Amino acid sequence: MYRIGFDNEKYLKMQSEYINERIDKFGNKLYLEFGGKLFDDFHASRVLPGFAPNSKVQMLKQLADKAEIVLVINAADIEKNKIRGDHGITYDEDTLRLIDAFRNEGLYVGSVVITQFAEQQSASRFKRRLEQLDITVYLHYPIANYPTNIPLIVSDDGLGKNDYIHTTRPLVVVASPGASSGKMATCLSQLYHDFKNGVQAGYAKFETFPVWNLPLRHPLNLAYEAATTNIGDINLIDPFHMEAYNATSVSYNRDVEGFPILSAIFKEIWGGSPYKSPTDMGVNMVGYCISDDGICREAANQEIVRRYYDALCEDRTHGGARFDIQKLEMLMKTAGISAENRSVVSRSLSKSEASGSPSMAIELADGTIITGKTTPLLGAASAALLNSLKFLAGIHDDVKLISPIMIEPIQKLKIDFLGNNNPRLHTDEVLIALSICTATNPTAELVLEQLPKLKNSEAHSTVILSQIDINVLKKLGINVTCEPMYNSKRLYHKN
Repeated sequence: MYRIGFDNEKYLKMQSEYINERIDKFGNKLYLEFGGKLFDDFHASRVLPGFAPNSKVQMLKQLADKAEIVLVINAADIEKNKIRGDHGITYDEDTLRLIDAFRNEGLYVGSVVITQFAEQQSASRFKRRLEQLDITVYLHYPIANYPTNIPLIVSDDGLGKNDYIHTTRPLVVVASPGASSGKMATCLSQLYHDFKNGVQAGYAKFETFPVWNLPLRHPLNLAYEAATTNIGDINLIDPFHMEAYNATSVSYNRDVEGFPILSAIFKEIWGGSPYKSPTDMGVNMVGYCISDDGICREAANQEIVRRYYDALCEDRTHGGARFDIQKLEMLMKTAGISAENRSVVSRSLSKSEASGSPSMAIELADGTIITGKTTPLLGAASAALLNSLKFLAGIHDDVKLISPIMIEPIQKLKIDFLGNNNPRLHTDEVLIALSICTATNPTAELVLEQLPKLKNSEAHSTVILSQIDINVLKKLGINVTCEPMYNSKRLYHKN
């Protein structure tokens, strides 16, 4: 059952106030490195029930008159066509998407910085493309032995050779399409240029996880490790914070490993570091806005199990995820949970065993679990989706919402003309067919009106779903997992 455990309004207020304080501390100019997702932060909304996926953007909108966005993209990522897994688009395309998204929210995007630029062909083409779109572009270059060669880094041949980004507002939010884009180096470059030009400015970091003022093994922090197994992040007690303040605080390996170098660079630029620990750099108020710790703990534990199933399926489909699986098994053991904590798993497996066909179970917001099985007309996901909508509308399970007479021509189109192997309707096709039925069938319209009630539901399939079905279920706000097996023994599987 979905229950709220996070005070989103309190978070927006506290976060914007704290950032304002940090701006004032540095003489009304702050470079704020933004980690994680600015838009659609569904991980945070899953583990912190009540956290709005676009909370960070809403917080920035409260600072819109002070804020300027600088987007950073690594030239190497452009060159190798790096893909964002959640959107399925390249980093350069996502940069354009982010610019549009910020502008649609009334936020000012000042420029784009291409980091690690070394005349790469794809990066050069992207630079020209941005300029043709009237977007200001700056170039930052590789520095030999970065980040250890501090004398070179903090010199005119290091940070000094980078283009200086001209900004006009007190808060400069430095964001990117993904990790390792060069956000921190961009901030450092600006600090170096500003100091040389006699401009006072500061740096801070905004990263939601790990939550610094929660215990190291709190499920929220374990869920962060589960989400970052592919990049190897490990939560740690911040040793610099302990030494400076004799107080525990949670950080993670990359920040702890990089802090001595960052501190040394600050000293080279300013003659001293404004921070005594990685924790000091942060401006994250999430831990103060948890309204029900028990609810958030349970939500985070569920996320760990979901990540475990995702890794099992990734290893089955593409291979190479064995280390991730072992790490996630260790995290589940640390949290004292197992796959059995996900109730839809056992229900879907029981349905499959009883029916002798692939099945799916959906747990609705009130705790009711609805199942569906594969039929000659519908896939298990489509059947479970329709059954859930009928339940929510108070329609008896035996009622046929979509006539087989309507489904059969769609199947013929798929097989005879579009070259599909699977005649059964995917979830998107079922929803389209149901929408057509609303023109003549009021019951279909009533059922379709239940779609918003599926948000925050849980689902599990006994076979790996097509990407089409996964995408539709996610768009409906359903958290879906799958058993790591296919519906057939074919070597090649397509939607």
